[in-house]
Amino acid sequence: MDTQINENHERYLDRVRIYRRNGYDIEKSRKFILNVSSPLTGKILEIGTGKGHTTLVLARSGYRFISVDISAQEQELARLNLRYYGVEYRVTFRIEDAQKMSFRDNSFDSIISVNTIHHVENPLKMMDEVARLLNRDGRAIISEFTKEGMDIIDRIHASEGRTHEHSASGVGLDDVEEYFTRKHFRIERKANAFQQVLVMYK
Repeated sequence: MDTQINENHERYLDRVRIYRRNGYDIEKSRKFILNVSSPLTGKILEIGTGKGHTTLVLARSGYRFISVDISAQEQELARLNLRYYGVEYRVTFRIEDAQKMSFRDNSFDSIISVNTIHHVENPLKMMDEVARLLNRDGRAIISEFTKEGMDIIDRIHASEGRTHEHSASGVGLDDVEEYFTRKHFRIERKANAFQQVLVMYK
């Protein structure tokens, strides 16, 4: 196997271990989110590839989908990790700004986004896009860290001399829930210690 793929995978495993030692299990958290939102049906969009933690779980669960991110560099790390597991073919990667995407209205039956809104400059513009892109009778799954989960991530970054970036918007999952309530979505809210999840039906 290609050296770049192996080295990227080792870095991925190192991050998983660091997070787990600090009390946050990435794999368990993603499986929790998938369990409360399954099954995803029809044409699926993931917003916020990042380094591909959710992307990998979705692909290894058998889903075929489009995954978008504004960072080509981050998305390439995700692509390499999926290639390691032999599931890259399940995902179409696109570079898109979550606040203004190029897809047509009503393009997707299922939309999922995990731990993305705290990075977006204007999360409610992203929600405008979710509402626009979601097909009639479609379903959107938006998940964010709980305070405890966010504190762990911030602490890990600080221990490494880095800052975990947050947008200045101050928009959280409560605001997202209020936004979609005004649009008459039916909403279910789930949570564990580290992740909160909105499952929203158009």
